[in-house]
Amino acid sequence: MPRRARIALPNVPVHLIQRGNNRQPCFFADEDYRRYLDWLAEYADKTHCRVHAYVLMTNHVHLLLSSERADAGGALMKLLGQRYVQYVNRLYRRSGTLWEGRFRSCLVQEEGYMLACQRYIELNPVRAGMVAHPAEYRWSSYRANAQGEADSLWRPHPLYDALGDSAPTRQAAYRELFRHELDPGMVDQIRRATNGNYALGNQRFASQVSEALGRRATPGRSGRPRQSIELESGELF
Repeated sequence: MPRRARIALPNVPVHLIQRGNNRQPCFFADEDYRRYLDWLAEYADKTHCRVHAYVLMTNHVHLLLSSERADAGGALMKLLGQRYVQYVNRLYRRSGTLWEGRFRSCLVQEEGYMLACQRYIELNPVRAGMVAHPAEYRWSSYRANAQGEADSLWRPHPLYDALGDSAPTRQAAYRELFRHELDPGMVDQIRRATNGNYALGNQRFASQVSEALGRRATPGRSGRPRQSIELESGELF
């Protein structure tokens, strides 16, 4: 059965996740994380991608980015994946695949979902029990978004810029978003949309994406389609 084509649109944020094969580690030392981020910045610039949030976990990666080109995210991940796999295989004298097939992704509605998706990404180390607060984790965009730490990779989204009229006020407003846990329903929604290659947003956003792409952007109904049953009166339901 052919796999569904990836949904992507120009200037619409996309959440990407790529896992290690069989959920095995893809980062083994601090230098590996640094190399990955350096190449991510290089290829993001080359493919005209703006990276708004990221986190590198031991066995997977999350990115939130946007671009004026619909195919930019795929081009970025291809270049980056090939470069990093070559590095790992050469350094650790291994062979074969490192990643679990294609990366997974979803389009993200800006209003009501964009900043929630950023929080979801940067809270990954907390949910995994690796740190108590996202500021304690080195390999994410939280320190750039919340504390103003210099990061050559990070490109703020206009919604982030709208949080305040100066860098300190934006950072303070962003930190305030992390005072409460992300709603479990939103966490589930982000996971379903990303794993299923669907639109993450309300029904109107999903309809707009479907119309723009000319195909479904939400999960279909499971099971065989129901057939209308003719009643004795001739009515249908």
